[in-house]
Amino acid sequence: MNQLREFLGLLRHAFHNLLPILLVVGFFQFGVMQQVPEGALSMVFGLGVVVLGVALFLQGLELGIFPIGKNLSNEFARKGSLGILMVFGFCLGFAAVIAEPALIAVADQAEVISEGRINALTLRLLVASSVGAVVALGVVRIILGHSLHWYMIGGYILVVTITFFSPEEIVGLAYDSGGVTTNIVTVPLIAALGLGLAVSLRGRNALAHGFGLVALAVMVPMITVQLYGIIVYTFGETGAVEANDIVPRAESEAAVTPVAGSVLLGMLQDLLLMIRDVAPIILVVLLFQYLVIRKPIAHFYKVLVGFVLVIVGLYAFVVGLKLGLFPIGERMAEQLVARETLFWVYLFAFSIGFATTMAEPALIAIGHKAEEAANGTLHGNTIRILVALGVAVGITIGVHRIISGDSIHYYIMGGYLLVVILTWLSPKYIVPLAFDLGGVTTSEVTVPLVTALGIGLATHIEGRSALIDGFGLIAFASIFPIISVMLYAIIKEHAARPGGEKT
Repeated sequence: MNQLREFLGLLRHAFHNLLPILLVVGFFQFGVMQQVPEGALSMVFGLGVVVLGVALFLQGLELGIFPIGKNLSNEFARKGSLGILMVFGFCLGFAAVIAEPALIAVADQAEVISEGRINALTLRLLVASSVGAVVALGVVRIILGHSLHWYMIGGYILVVTITFFSPEEIVGLAYDSGGVTTNIVTVPLIAALGLGLAVSLRGRNALAHGFGLVALAVMVPMITVQLYGIIVYTFGETGAVEANDIVPRAESEAAVTPVAGSVLLGMLQDLLLMIRDVAPIILVVLLFQYLVIRKPIAHFYKVLVGFVLVIVGLYAFVVGLKLGLFPIGERMAEQLVARETLFWVYLFAFSIGFATTMAEPALIAIGHKAEEAANGTLHGNTIRILVALGVAVGITIGVHRIISGDSIHYYIMGGYLLVVILTWLSPKYIVPLAFDLGGVTTSEVTVPLVTALGIGLATHIEGRSALIDGFGLIAFASIFPIISVMLYAIIKEHAARPGGEKT
Protein backbone atom coordinates (compact mmCIF):
# COMPACT_ATOMS: atom_id res chain seq x y z
CA MET A 1 0.00 0.00 0.00
CA ASN A 2 2.88 2.36 0.84
CA GLN A 3 4.50 1.58 -2.51
CA LEU A 4 1.24 2.40 -4.32
CA ARG A 5 0.93 5.74 -2.51
CA GLU A 6 4.55 6.50 -3.33
CA PHE A 7 3.98 5.67 -7.02
CA LEU A 8 0.85 7.85 -7.20
CA GLY A 9 2.92 10.66 -5.69
CA LEU A 10 5.58 10.16 -8.36
CA LEU A 11 2.85 10.14 -11.02
CA ARG A 12 1.55 13.51 -9.83
CA HIS A 13 5.12 14.78 -9.61
CA ALA A 14 5.83 13.68 -13.20
CA PHE A 15 2.67 15.40 -14.46
CA HIS A 16 3.62 18.65 -12.72
CA ASN A 17 7.08 18.44 -14.32
CA LEU A 18 5.64 18.05 -17.84
CA LEU A 19 3.00 20.74 -17.35
CA PRO A 20 5.39 23.56 -18.46
CA ILE A 21 5.87 21.84 -21.85
CA LEU A 22 2.11 21.58 -22.33
CA LEU A 23 1.68 25.25 -21.44
CA VAL A 24 4.48 26.43 -23.77
CA VAL A 25 3.30 24.38 -26.75
CA GLY A 26 -0.34 25.26 -26.09
CA PHE A 27 0.44 28.98 -25.91
CA PHE A 28 2.41 29.01 -29.17
CA GLN A 29 0.03 26.69 -31.02
CA PHE A 30 -3.25 28.33 -30.01
CA GLY A 31 -2.16 31.83 -28.99
CA VAL A 32 0.45 32.56 -31.67
CA MET A 33 -0.37 30.17 -34.54
CA GLN A 34 -4.09 30.11 -33.70
CA GLN A 35 -4.64 26.64 -35.10
CA VAL A 36 -5.06 23.07 -33.92
CA PRO A 37 -1.82 21.14 -34.62
CA GLU A 38 -1.91 18.10 -36.89
CA GLY A 39 -1.95 14.93 -34.82
CA ALA A 40 -2.93 16.79 -31.62
CA LEU A 41 -4.59 13.75 -30.01
CA SER A 42 -1.52 11.61 -30.68
CA MET A 43 0.70 14.25 -29.06
CA VAL A 44 -1.51 14.51 -25.97
CA PHE A 45 -1.60 10.72 -25.61
CA GLY A 46 2.18 10.59 -26.05
CA LEU A 47 2.72 13.14 -23.29
CA GLY A 48 0.48 11.07 -21.02
CA VAL A 49 2.62 8.01 -21.70
CA VAL A 50 5.71 10.11 -20.91
CA VAL A 51 4.22 10.96 -17.49
CA LEU A 52 3.64 7.27 -16.76
CA GLY A 53 7.13 6.36 -17.97
CA VAL A 54 8.84 8.97 -15.80
CA ALA A 55 6.96 7.80 -12.70
CA LEU A 56 7.84 4.13 -13.30
CA PHE A 57 11.45 5.05 -14.05
CA LEU A 58 11.91 7.10 -10.86
CA GLN A 59 10.34 4.31 -8.79
CA GLY A 60 12.74 1.83 -10.39
CA LEU A 61 15.74 4.05 -9.64
CA GLU A 62 14.94 4.15 -5.94
CA LEU A 63 14.28 0.39 -5.75
CA GLY A 64 17.11 -0.91 -7.94
CA ILE A 65 19.79 1.29 -9.47
CA PHE A 66 20.66 3.67 -6.62
CA PRO A 67 20.88 0.98 -3.90
CA ILE A 68 22.97 -1.47 -5.94
CA GLY A 69 25.30 1.31 -7.15
CA LYS A 70 25.95 2.45 -3.60
CA ASN A 71 26.35 -1.10 -2.29
CA LEU A 72 28.94 -1.96 -4.95
CA SER A 73 30.86 1.24 -4.18
CA ASN A 74 30.82 0.45 -0.45
CA GLU A 75 32.08 -3.10 -1.00
CA PHE A 76 34.88 -2.01 -3.33
CA ALA A 77 35.90 0.73 -0.89
CA ARG A 78 36.09 -1.84 1.94
CA LYS A 79 38.25 -4.11 -0.20
CA GLY A 80 40.58 -1.16 -0.78
CA SER A 81 41.52 -2.31 -4.28
CA LEU A 82 42.13 0.64 -6.58
CA GLY A 83 42.59 -1.71 -9.56
CA ILE A 84 39.18 -3.36 -9.10
CA LEU A 85 37.49 0.02 -8.69
CA MET A 86 39.10 1.34 -11.88
CA VAL A 87 38.12 -1.76 -13.87
CA PHE A 88 34.57 -1.54 -12.53
CA GLY A 89 34.40 2.16 -13.42
CA PHE A 90 35.64 1.49 -16.96
CA CYS A 91 33.24 -1.41 -17.56
CA LEU A 92 30.30 0.53 -16.14
CA GLY A 93 31.03 3.60 -18.29
CA PHE A 94 31.63 1.57 -21.46
CA ALA A 95 28.55 -0.63 -21.00
CA ALA A 96 26.29 2.32 -20.26
CA VAL A 97 27.27 4.17 -23.44
CA ILE A 98 27.99 1.61 -26.18
CA ALA A 99 24.31 0.72 -26.69
CA GLU A 100 22.94 4.23 -26.06
CA PRO A 101 20.26 4.88 -28.74
CA ALA A 102 21.05 8.60 -28.99
CA LEU A 103 24.74 7.83 -29.60
CA ILE A 104 23.81 5.32 -32.32
CA ALA A 105 21.74 8.02 -34.05
CA VAL A 106 24.54 10.60 -33.77
CA ALA A 107 27.15 8.11 -35.05
CA ASP A 108 24.99 7.19 -38.05
CA GLN A 109 24.49 10.86 -38.86
CA ALA A 110 28.25 11.47 -38.53
CA GLU A 111 28.89 8.77 -41.14
CA VAL A 112 26.48 10.51 -43.49
CA ILE A 113 27.92 13.98 -42.91
CA SER A 114 31.50 12.82 -43.42
CA GLU A 115 30.55 10.95 -46.62
CA GLY A 116 32.01 7.76 -45.17
CA ARG A 117 35.17 9.25 -43.67
CA ILE A 118 33.87 8.58 -40.16
CA ASN A 119 32.81 5.02 -39.40
CA ALA A 120 29.73 4.85 -37.16
CA LEU A 121 30.86 1.78 -35.19
CA THR A 122 34.36 3.19 -34.71
CA LEU A 123 32.87 6.42 -33.40
CA ARG A 124 30.64 4.56 -30.93
CA LEU A 125 33.56 2.46 -29.67
CA LEU A 126 35.69 5.58 -29.33
CA VAL A 127 33.05 7.46 -27.32
CA ALA A 128 32.24 4.43 -25.11
CA SER A 129 35.95 3.78 -24.43
CA SER A 130 36.45 7.47 -23.60
CA VAL A 131 33.61 7.42 -21.10
CA GLY A 132 34.86 4.16 -19.56
CA ALA A 133 38.39 5.54 -19.19
CA VAL A 134 37.24 8.81 -17.70
CA VAL A 135 34.93 7.13 -15.17
CA ALA A 136 37.96 5.09 -14.07
CA LEU A 137 39.93 8.35 -13.79
CA GLY A 138 37.08 9.92 -11.83
CA VAL A 139 37.16 7.03 -9.36
CA VAL A 140 40.87 7.71 -8.77
CA ARG A 141 40.09 11.41 -8.23
CA ILE A 142 37.54 10.58 -5.52
CA ILE A 143 39.92 8.17 -3.78
CA LEU A 144 42.80 10.66 -3.82
CA GLY A 145 40.51 13.53 -2.80
CA HIS A 146 41.56 15.81 -5.65
CA SER A 147 39.57 18.95 -6.38
CA LEU A 148 37.66 18.78 -9.66
CA HIS A 149 38.77 22.37 -10.45
CA TRP A 150 42.04 21.37 -12.03
CA TYR A 151 40.61 18.47 -14.03
CA MET A 152 37.90 20.66 -15.57
CA ILE A 153 40.05 23.77 -16.12
CA GLY A 154 42.79 21.76 -17.85
CA GLY A 155 40.29 19.63 -19.75
CA TYR A 156 38.25 22.49 -21.16
CA ILE A 157 41.34 24.51 -22.09
CA LEU A 158 42.29 21.44 -24.14
CA VAL A 159 38.73 21.22 -25.54
CA VAL A 160 38.80 24.86 -26.65
CA THR A 161 42.27 24.50 -28.17
CA ILE A 162 41.29 21.43 -30.19
CA THR A 163 38.03 23.12 -31.28
CA PHE A 164 40.07 25.93 -32.87
CA PHE A 165 41.76 23.40 -35.20
CA SER A 166 38.78 21.11 -35.82
CA PRO A 167 36.92 21.08 -39.16
CA GLU A 168 33.45 22.63 -38.98
CA GLU A 169 31.85 19.33 -40.06
CA ILE A 170 32.90 17.65 -36.81
CA VAL A 171 32.58 20.37 -34.11
CA GLY A 172 28.80 20.27 -33.58
CA LEU A 173 28.72 16.49 -33.70
CA ALA A 174 31.66 16.19 -31.28
CA TYR A 175 29.92 18.33 -28.67
CA ASP A 176 26.63 16.53 -29.27
CA SER A 177 28.47 13.20 -28.82
CA GLY A 178 29.57 14.37 -25.38
CA GLY A 179 26.02 15.40 -24.53
CA VAL A 180 24.25 12.20 -25.56
CA THR A 181 26.49 9.99 -23.40
CA THR A 182 24.53 11.13 -20.35
CA ASN A 183 21.09 9.53 -20.45
CA ILE A 184 18.49 8.84 -17.77
CA VAL A 185 19.99 5.39 -17.02
CA THR A 186 23.69 6.30 -17.22
CA VAL A 187 23.53 9.47 -15.10
CA PRO A 188 21.87 7.99 -11.98
CA LEU A 189 24.09 4.88 -12.07
CA ILE A 190 27.36 6.82 -12.46
CA ALA A 191 26.19 9.37 -9.88
CA ALA A 192 25.35 6.54 -7.45
CA LEU A 193 28.87 5.13 -7.95
CA GLY A 194 30.51 8.48 -7.17
CA LEU A 195 28.28 9.32 -4.21
CA GLY A 196 28.54 5.81 -2.76
CA LEU A 197 32.33 5.91 -3.00
CA ALA A 198 32.60 9.40 -1.46
CA VAL A 199 30.36 8.43 1.48
CA SER A 200 32.36 5.23 2.07
CA LEU A 201 35.76 6.95 2.30
CA ARG A 202 36.81 8.82 5.41
CA GLY A 203 37.59 12.48 4.79
CA ARG A 204 35.56 12.69 1.57
CA ASN A 205 32.59 15.01 1.16
CA ALA A 206 29.57 13.76 -0.81
CA LEU A 207 28.95 17.15 -2.45
CA ALA A 208 32.58 18.08 -3.25
CA HIS A 209 33.86 14.61 -4.15
CA GLY A 210 30.79 12.46 -4.96
CA PHE A 211 29.74 14.51 -7.97
CA GLY A 212 31.91 15.05 -11.06
CA LEU A 213 31.90 11.67 -12.82
CA VAL A 214 29.12 12.79 -15.17
CA ALA A 215 31.03 16.00 -15.94
CA LEU A 216 34.13 14.06 -16.96
CA ALA A 217 32.00 11.65 -19.02
CA VAL A 218 30.65 14.62 -21.00
CA MET A 219 33.99 16.39 -21.52
CA VAL A 220 36.37 13.67 -22.72
CA PRO A 221 34.32 12.44 -25.75
CA MET A 222 34.37 16.04 -27.02
CA ILE A 223 38.17 15.82 -27.11
CA THR A 224 38.50 12.34 -28.60
CA VAL A 225 35.82 12.81 -31.29
CA GLN A 226 37.38 16.09 -32.43
CA LEU A 227 40.83 14.46 -32.59
CA TYR A 228 39.32 11.61 -34.57
CA GLY A 229 37.64 14.13 -36.89
CA ILE A 230 40.89 16.02 -37.45
CA ILE A 231 42.64 12.76 -38.38
CA VAL A 232 39.96 11.48 -40.77
CA TYR A 233 39.43 14.86 -42.44
CA THR A 234 43.18 15.29 -42.88
CA PHE A 235 44.12 11.80 -43.99
CA GLY A 236 40.83 9.98 -44.66
CA GLU A 237 39.12 9.54 -47.99
CA THR A 238 35.45 9.76 -48.84
CA GLY A 239 33.62 6.47 -48.79
CA ALA A 240 30.63 5.24 -50.70
CA VAL A 241 28.16 6.18 -47.98
CA GLU A 242 25.36 8.52 -48.99
CA ALA A 243 22.53 10.01 -46.99
CA ASN A 244 20.09 7.54 -48.48
CA ASP A 245 22.23 4.58 -47.43
CA ILE A 246 21.59 5.13 -43.75
CA VAL A 247 18.07 4.62 -42.56
CA PRO A 248 17.19 6.24 -39.23
CA ARG A 249 16.92 3.73 -36.43
CA ALA A 250 13.21 4.26 -35.87
CA GLU A 251 12.48 3.77 -39.57
CA SER A 252 14.70 0.68 -39.88
CA GLU A 253 13.00 -0.88 -36.87
CA ALA A 254 9.58 -0.11 -38.34
CA ALA A 255 10.63 -1.56 -41.70
CA VAL A 256 11.10 -5.05 -40.31
CA THR A 257 7.64 -5.07 -38.79
CA PRO A 258 5.02 -6.81 -40.95
CA VAL A 259 1.98 -4.78 -41.89
CA ALA A 260 -0.41 -7.33 -40.38
CA GLY A 261 -0.34 -6.99 -36.61
CA SER A 262 2.39 -4.37 -36.93
CA VAL A 263 1.36 -2.33 -33.88
CA LEU A 264 1.61 -5.16 -31.33
CA LEU A 265 4.72 -6.69 -32.89
CA GLY A 266 6.33 -3.26 -33.24
CA MET A 267 5.74 -2.56 -29.54
CA LEU A 268 7.30 -5.91 -28.64
CA GLN A 269 10.34 -5.17 -30.82
CA ASP A 270 10.76 -1.76 -29.20
CA LEU A 271 10.62 -3.34 -25.75
CA LEU A 272 13.22 -5.94 -26.72
CA LEU A 273 15.46 -3.17 -28.07
CA MET A 274 15.07 -1.30 -24.78
CA ILE A 275 16.07 -4.42 -22.85
CA ARG A 276 19.09 -4.76 -25.16
CA ASP A 277 20.10 -1.17 -24.44
CA VAL A 278 19.97 -1.65 -20.65
CA ALA A 279 21.33 -5.24 -20.65
CA PRO A 280 25.08 -4.31 -20.76
CA ILE A 281 24.71 -2.29 -17.55
CA ILE A 282 22.86 -5.10 -15.76
CA LEU A 283 25.46 -7.63 -16.97
CA VAL A 284 28.36 -5.54 -15.62
CA VAL A 285 26.64 -5.12 -12.24
CA LEU A 286 25.91 -8.85 -11.94
CA LEU A 287 29.42 -9.91 -12.99
CA PHE A 288 31.10 -7.70 -10.41
CA GLN A 289 28.56 -8.59 -7.73
CA TYR A 290 28.95 -12.36 -8.06
CA LEU A 291 32.48 -12.83 -9.48
CA VAL A 292 34.40 -10.07 -7.66
CA ILE A 293 32.50 -9.34 -4.44
CA ARG A 294 31.10 -12.89 -4.33
CA LYS A 295 28.07 -11.95 -2.31
CA PRO A 296 24.39 -12.23 -3.22
CA ILE A 297 22.55 -8.99 -3.94
CA ALA A 298 20.80 -7.70 -0.83
CA HIS A 299 17.00 -7.54 -1.24
CA PHE A 300 17.39 -9.26 -4.62
CA TYR A 301 13.71 -9.31 -5.60
CA LYS A 302 13.29 -5.64 -4.69
CA VAL A 303 16.31 -4.76 -6.86
CA LEU A 304 14.97 -6.97 -9.67
CA VAL A 305 11.61 -5.19 -9.57
CA GLY A 306 13.53 -1.91 -9.67
CA PHE A 307 15.40 -2.87 -12.84
CA VAL A 308 12.18 -4.08 -14.47
CA LEU A 309 10.48 -0.79 -13.62
CA VAL A 310 13.44 1.14 -15.07
CA ILE A 311 13.18 -0.80 -18.35
CA VAL A 312 9.38 -0.53 -18.60
CA GLY A 313 9.41 3.12 -17.55
CA LEU A 314 12.16 3.96 -20.04
CA TYR A 315 10.26 2.10 -22.76
CA ALA A 316 7.02 3.97 -22.02
CA PHE A 317 9.00 7.21 -21.89
CA VAL A 318 10.55 6.68 -25.33
CA VAL A 319 7.23 5.60 -26.88
CA GLY A 320 5.63 8.72 -25.46
CA LEU A 321 8.41 10.87 -26.89
CA LYS A 322 7.89 9.44 -30.37
CA LEU A 323 4.17 10.19 -30.19
CA GLY A 324 4.25 13.45 -28.27
CA LEU A 325 7.58 15.30 -28.25
CA PHE A 326 9.47 14.28 -31.39
CA PRO A 327 7.06 16.00 -33.82
CA ILE A 328 6.71 19.22 -31.81
CA GLY A 329 10.16 20.77 -32.31
CA GLU A 330 10.34 20.40 -36.08
CA ARG A 331 6.74 21.47 -36.72
CA MET A 332 7.03 24.50 -34.46
CA ALA A 333 10.32 25.52 -36.12
CA GLU A 334 8.73 25.32 -39.57
CA GLN A 335 5.66 27.31 -38.50
CA LEU A 336 7.62 30.00 -36.62
CA VAL A 337 10.19 30.58 -39.39
CA ALA A 338 7.33 31.17 -41.81
CA ARG A 339 6.10 34.14 -39.75
CA GLU A 340 7.16 37.70 -40.53
CA THR A 341 9.15 38.32 -37.34
CA LEU A 342 11.80 36.08 -35.75
CA PHE A 343 10.85 37.27 -32.26
CA TRP A 344 8.59 34.24 -31.81
CA VAL A 345 11.43 31.87 -32.77
CA TYR A 346 13.62 33.28 -30.01
CA LEU A 347 10.77 33.25 -27.49
CA PHE A 348 9.89 29.66 -28.35
CA ALA A 349 13.56 28.58 -28.04
CA PHE A 350 13.82 30.16 -24.58
CA SER A 351 10.45 28.83 -23.39
CA ILE A 352 10.87 25.27 -24.65
CA GLY A 353 14.43 25.13 -23.28
CA PHE A 354 13.17 26.06 -19.83
CA ALA A 355 10.13 23.77 -19.98
CA THR A 356 11.92 20.63 -21.23
CA THR A 357 14.68 21.01 -18.65
CA MET A 358 12.22 21.33 -15.79
CA ALA A 359 10.72 18.02 -17.00
CA GLU A 360 14.09 16.21 -17.29
CA PRO A 361 14.03 12.96 -15.23
CA ALA A 362 17.82 12.81 -14.77
CA LEU A 363 17.86 16.41 -13.48
CA ILE A 364 15.07 15.60 -11.02
CA ALA A 365 17.07 12.61 -9.72
CA ILE A 366 20.38 14.49 -9.46
CA GLY A 367 18.72 17.54 -7.88
CA HIS A 368 17.24 15.31 -5.18
CA LYS A 369 20.59 13.61 -4.51
CA ALA A 370 22.37 17.00 -4.39
CA GLU A 371 19.88 18.24 -1.80
CA GLU A 372 20.56 15.15 0.33
CA ALA A 373 24.34 15.47 -0.04
CA ALA A 374 24.28 19.19 0.87
CA ASN A 375 22.22 18.54 4.03
CA GLY A 376 19.62 21.11 3.04
CA THR A 377 21.99 23.96 2.12
CA LEU A 378 21.02 23.44 -1.53
CA HIS A 379 17.42 22.89 -2.61
CA GLY A 380 16.44 20.59 -5.47
CA ASN A 381 13.88 23.01 -6.93
CA THR A 382 16.35 25.93 -6.83
CA ILE A 383 18.91 23.80 -8.69
CA ARG A 384 16.35 22.80 -11.32
CA ILE A 385 15.27 26.42 -11.93
CA LEU A 386 18.89 27.60 -12.24
CA VAL A 387 19.70 24.81 -14.70
CA ALA A 388 16.48 25.41 -16.68
CA LEU A 389 17.29 29.13 -17.01
CA GLY A 390 20.80 28.24 -18.18
CA VAL A 391 19.45 25.85 -20.82
CA ALA A 392 16.87 28.42 -21.97
CA VAL A 393 19.54 31.10 -22.44
CA GLY A 394 21.91 28.62 -24.12
CA ILE A 395 19.35 27.35 -26.63
CA THR A 396 18.28 30.91 -27.44
CA ILE A 397 21.90 31.85 -28.20
CA GLY A 398 22.30 28.64 -30.22
CA VAL A 399 19.19 29.44 -32.25
CA HIS A 400 20.59 32.92 -32.92
CA ARG A 401 23.76 31.27 -34.26
CA ILE A 402 21.70 29.20 -36.72
CA ILE A 403 19.66 32.22 -37.81
CA SER A 404 22.75 34.44 -38.26
CA GLY A 405 24.82 31.67 -39.91
CA ASP A 406 27.83 32.28 -37.61
CA SER A 407 30.48 29.60 -37.11
CA ILE A 408 29.95 27.45 -34.03
CA HIS A 409 33.70 27.54 -33.25
CA TYR A 410 33.71 31.02 -31.69
CA TYR A 411 30.53 30.51 -29.66
CA ILE A 412 31.78 27.24 -28.19
CA MET A 413 35.29 28.51 -27.46
CA GLY A 414 33.95 31.72 -25.87
CA GLY A 415 31.45 29.80 -23.75
CA TYR A 416 33.95 27.32 -22.37
CA LEU A 417 36.57 30.03 -21.72
CA LEU A 418 33.94 31.70 -19.52
CA VAL A 419 33.32 28.34 -17.85
CA VAL A 420 37.06 27.97 -17.13
CA ILE A 421 37.17 31.46 -15.54
CA LEU A 422 34.10 30.78 -13.39
CA THR A 423 35.55 27.41 -12.35
CA TRP A 424 38.58 29.28 -10.99
CA LEU A 425 36.38 31.78 -9.10
CA SER A 426 33.68 29.42 -7.81
CA PRO A 427 33.63 27.81 -4.34
CA LYS A 428 35.07 24.33 -4.66
CA TYR A 429 32.00 22.50 -3.35
CA ILE A 430 29.81 23.61 -6.28
CA VAL A 431 32.15 22.78 -9.19
CA PRO A 432 31.50 19.00 -9.48
CA LEU A 433 27.74 19.49 -9.16
CA ALA A 434 27.68 22.38 -11.68
CA PHE A 435 29.48 20.34 -14.34
CA ASP A 436 27.31 17.28 -13.66
CA LEU A 437 24.20 19.42 -14.05
CA GLY A 438 25.51 20.62 -17.41
CA GLY A 439 25.60 16.96 -18.47
CA VAL A 440 22.16 15.91 -17.27
CA THR A 441 20.40 18.62 -19.29
CA THR A 442 21.02 16.63 -22.46
CA SER A 443 18.86 13.61 -21.78
CA GLU A 444 15.78 11.97 -23.21
CA VAL A 445 13.37 14.92 -22.88
CA THR A 446 15.61 17.76 -24.05
CA VAL A 447 17.59 16.08 -26.86
CA PRO A 448 14.70 15.16 -29.22
CA LEU A 449 13.00 18.55 -28.97
CA VAL A 450 16.21 20.57 -29.18
CA THR A 451 17.67 18.51 -32.04
CA ALA A 452 14.39 18.69 -33.98
CA LEU A 453 14.27 22.45 -33.41
CA GLY A 454 17.84 22.95 -34.67
CA ILE A 455 17.46 20.77 -37.77
CA GLY A 456 14.04 22.27 -38.47
CA LEU A 457 15.42 25.82 -38.38
CA ALA A 458 18.47 24.96 -40.50
CA THR A 459 16.23 23.21 -43.04
CA HIS A 460 13.79 26.08 -43.45
CA ILE A 461 16.22 29.04 -43.35
CA GLU A 462 17.74 29.79 -46.72
CA GLY A 463 21.52 29.35 -46.95
CA ARG A 464 21.80 27.06 -43.90
CA SER A 465 22.98 23.46 -43.94
CA ALA A 466 20.99 20.99 -41.84
CA LEU A 467 24.09 18.83 -41.52
CA ILE A 468 26.44 21.58 -40.29
CA ASP A 469 24.18 24.28 -38.82
CA GLY A 470 21.47 21.96 -37.49
CA PHE A 471 23.70 20.31 -34.88
CA GLY A 472 25.27 21.96 -31.85
CA LEU A 473 22.24 23.15 -29.87
CA ILE A 474 22.87 20.34 -27.39
CA ALA A 475 26.31 21.86 -26.71
CA PHE A 476 24.71 25.22 -25.88
CA ALA A 477 22.23 23.44 -23.61
CA SER A 478 25.22 21.98 -21.71
CA ILE A 479 27.43 25.06 -21.35
CA PHE A 480 25.06 27.65 -19.91
CA PRO A 481 23.66 25.62 -16.96
CA ILE A 482 27.24 25.27 -15.73
CA ILE A 483 27.56 29.07 -15.92
CA SER A 484 24.23 29.76 -14.18
CA VAL A 485 24.90 27.36 -11.27
CA MET A 486 28.43 28.67 -10.71
CA LEU A 487 27.27 32.31 -10.84
CA TYR A 488 24.59 31.47 -8.27
CA ALA A 489 27.16 29.88 -5.94
CA ILE A 490 29.56 32.83 -6.32
CA ILE A 491 26.80 35.39 -5.60
CA LYS A 492 25.47 33.33 -2.67
CA GLU A 493 28.93 33.00 -1.13
CA HIS A 494 29.69 36.71 -1.47
CA ALA A 495 26.31 37.59 0.04
CA ALA A 496 27.05 35.35 3.03
CA ARG A 497 30.69 36.46 3.34
CA PRO A 498 31.22 40.11 2.45
CA GLY A 499 34.96 39.49 2.08
CA GLY A 500 34.25 36.95 -0.69
CA GLU A 501 36.70 34.43 0.69
CA LYS A 502 36.64 31.18 -1.29
CA THR A 503 35.89 27.89 0.42
